[in-house]
Amino acid sequence: MADKKLMEVRTQFVESINKPVISQLLDDLLSEKVLNDEEVDEVKENAKKRSQARLLIDHVRSKGPEASRFLIIFLQARDAFLAEKLGLQNFLSVCQSTEGNISKEEVPSLESRNGIMLCPLNLFQKIQASEGKEIYPIKDPRTRMRLALIICNIKFDHLPDREGADVDLEQMKLLLEGLGYNVDVKTNLNSQDMTTCLENFAAREEHKASDGMFVVLMSHGFQGSLCGVHSKGRQCDSFSINTIFSTFNNKNCPALRGKPKVVIIQACRGEERGYIYVEDSATSAPTYVNSVSWSPMQLQTDAIQKVHVESDFICLYSTTLDHLSWRSPTTGSVFINQLIDNIKKHAWNCNLEEVFRKVLQHFTSNPCQMPSKDRTTLTKKFYLFPGH
Repeated sequence: MADKKLMEVRTQFVESINKPVISQLLDDLLSEKVLNDEEVDEVKENAKKRSQARLLIDHVRSKGPEASRFLIIFLQARDAFLAEKLGLQNFLSVCQSTEGNISKEEVPSLESRNGIMLCPLNLFQKIQASEGKEIYPIKDPRTRMRLALIICNIKFDHLPDREGADVDLEQMKLLLEGLGYNVDVKTNLNSQDMTTCLENFAAREEHKASDGMFVVLMSHGFQGSLCGVHSKGRQCDSFSINTIFSTFNNKNCPALRGKPKVVIIQACRGEERGYIYVEDSATSAPTYVNSVSWSPMQLQTDAIQKVHVESDFICLYSTTLDHLSWRSPTTGSVFINQLIDNIKKHAWNCNLEEVFRKVLQHFTSNPCQMPSKDRTTLTKKFYLFPGH
């Protein structure tokens, strides 16, 4: 039982865990209602790290095996090294939330790798069988080649350096590698070099053997553009976001045609703050539905197949149009942190759009910014199926 396992490792847990991980675990356990506000506050009120760790593990153990499983799962995601040290990295744990893919009685034991919860074989097979053509197919891991590109501008000639961006870069690289992608990293590029880098990446032959790709761009930004390292403002050394989509569209990158293309952008999109003050009694705005009926044109069959110029994209942006995006000099960007965290926790049984919805849920109680989806043209559900 998980609670008995925690008792076995209690002393080593108290001695080895650090305060930042304790704080993260408290947030995780509070969000899943394993601990309540009073219990979290009780832990935080202790100045000494050992006292915090002791209270944390004892609170969770006292709630039984189900709560203890949650702590083990969260520890695997937050500090894989410590979880391995405690003998918990491969400990079989059960997750309560199954998003409707499989009943609680069928929930298999979960394992994690580098903090990423792995999709059990029976769930993988169940989703493949039940959703069939509604999901993007994945290729045999023995023969496929998955590529990812990260462009991260940290140091600038005329703009403030993006302190903390190195944390985003390291953690995103580890995540993508854990998902089976070969990651190419480029840092501190001007706008022309960014364009060239994307074009070279789009031209790689390995995409023919892939089942999708990731492109991550992190820099200062404005509405519709990212800053190259020589940028002084909007008009100087500016990289247009449209370039990404034109580079990887079905015309210019046929090797990725019909495959999911994930674009992640961490940058400001303006200078407005992403929050307002409202009264407690504020009600939701009314919803308006624009109902338009249409029918496709009658087309004759041609020898050459017609395809959309742009399809199968999902673009996850750190903030909404015109608004700022926030970053900590020590822990990195709040959006990148949440995206990585939720992929690690939920990609085992959620498609990527559902994972992103969970990211948005986090920001409803943290109104510093609101991430958004842009130009999303996925025609199917994209499951990452970690471990497969």
